[in-house]
Amino acid sequence: MMWLIEFLQQVGMTLAQVLAMPLFELGGKPVSLTSILILIPLAIGVFTLARVLSHWINLTLLTRLGLDRGTREAISTGVSYGLIALGLVIVLQSLGFNLSSLAVLAGVLGIGIGFGLQSLASNFISGITLLFERPIKVGDFIEVEKLLGTVEKISIRSTTIRTLDNVYVIVPNNYFIENQVVNWSYQDRKYRLHIPVGVAYESDPVAVTEALLAAARKESQVLSHPSPKVWLAGFGDSALKFELLVWIGDPPETFNVKSSLNFLIEQEFRKRHIEIPVPQMDMRIRNLRELGTMLHTHQEPESATTGLASEGISLDTLKLTTQSTHGWTLRVLLRRITYFEQCSDAELRILVEHGYREFYSKGQVICQENDPGESFYIILSGSVEVLSQRISKYIATLHTGEFFGEIALLTGTPRSATVRAMEDTILFVVDRGDLQKLLGQHRDLAEQIAHKLAERQQVLQDLGLLDEGMLQQMGETPFSWIRRRIQTIFGI
Repeated sequence: MMWLIEFLQQVGMTLAQVLAMPLFELGGKPVSLTSILILIPLAIGVFTLARVLSHWINLTLLTRLGLDRGTREAISTGVSYGLIALGLVIVLQSLGFNLSSLAVLAGVLGIGIGFGLQSLASNFISGITLLFERPIKVGDFIEVEKLLGTVEKISIRSTTIRTLDNVYVIVPNNYFIENQVVNWSYQDRKYRLHIPVGVAYESDPVAVTEALLAAARKESQVLSHPSPKVWLAGFGDSALKFELLVWIGDPPETFNVKSSLNFLIEQEFRKRHIEIPVPQMDMRIRNLRELGTMLHTHQEPESATTGLASEGISLDTLKLTTQSTHGWTLRVLLRRITYFEQCSDAELRILVEHGYREFYSKGQVICQENDPGESFYIILSGSVEVLSQRISKYIATLHTGEFFGEIALLTGTPRSATVRAMEDTILFVVDRGDLQKLLGQHRDLAEQIAHKLAERQQVLQDLGLLDEGMLQQMGETPFSWIRRRIQTIFGI
């Protein structure tokens, strides 16, 4: 046993000698493995502490001062780098390194690094410039070359940009110094959009102006001050060229606002019977008589109908193949639902745009009794049966164009029945989140829905939702109770 203890003591002494053996000198002090093993965790601790302190300063002190996001990020980043530099100096001094000697060594190394890592040094200096000169800052919406997005982070070497498609792009810092950058948020986030429109020459310019301004006022993200304007920009080959000029306050929403305005303009033009022309071309025939003579000398070709008949295709068959089975659009189907019959095209477009089609095979359960009512459905093709499992009873069969599930969604109650596909069925589905977005943007629609639901008091009483005695005690009418319930469920 003694020999094992002696052996371990010898190994320990040898290991201690190896760890204490000088490897090289740095700043007049010999560097050993022991000093390196001490320096590494201390340096990691300095970096971690600097990051934590800068993050705390950003979230607490700077936020309370009311500074914008970009200013907070710039200050916290500068504090982080300063703490790291100070911490490393303190660590090196505590380990006995001569910093004056290290400064000379750092200068020599800096020259070598400057030649070997010019790109990295350039990005480093550019990062410092971006942080302190602040031509761009975190939260700004910028455009450089063909890159358009929001600045998410500025570090020493690179800048992170989040595009409108939620793609994160890492860009070297010197790219922003050497190229022209458009900063949509530099001093004022408000900026003006130009929406070009062409109308037929027969159109009344005053009516066109009214239509464009009406469309602008219906878009919630368009600012009322400065007010929208309409320019007659010029005279085209086949159209009068107008421009609608509006101001918005959120640059990342540019393309959404443009799309919404184009939809609204088309709707206003259709309502006022303003024509959007197609390009036209005038053709002049100089030798009209000679052309007529040439045409008469040739046999007239067969008609299109005769050609189709020779191929075995009747005109009736052709009509059937070019028309839909029912001729119903989603807009028409949504308007058949009592609660949405008064909706404008712009309001219905939100549901059509965010809803989705879903296929159910024969016998597949679409929704189960007592499940949460998170969606309502319109039958695009096929049929479904409605069953009550609680009382084991068949209730109804619904066919193409009919709808179900809207009461559970609007009132926040569980499903009162089970619905199952009787054949292969395609449904159009609108989820709670899509309806919430619509009601959030169009508060008057929630009032309309509450009125329609109040008209169906008997149905609500059968479902156990309405209790007249309870309403009298609360001093509420069915309409006020339903309106409050809808506002609570959808957070509006």
